[in-house]
Amino acid sequence: MNTKALKITQVRSKNGRLKAHKGCLLGLGIKRMNQTVYVEDNASMRGIVSKISYMLKVEKT
Repeated sequence: MNTKALKITQVRSKNGRLKAHKGCLLGLGIKRMNQTVYVEDNASMRGIVSKISYMLKVEKT
C-alpha cells in the first residue's frame, strides 16, 4: 500500500441518491454499506470524495 493513501468508509446509504453520486461510489470501488477501501491520495480521488463527502468517512493513512 502507498504511504499517501486515503481510507474511505461508506457510512450513509446510496438509496435515493443521484445517479452521478452512485457512480462516484462505484468509481471508488465501494459496493455496500460500511465497506472500507484504500485509494491513492491524488487530486482526482479528492474530487470524487468531495462530491459525496456526506456519505463517507475519510481518514488519511
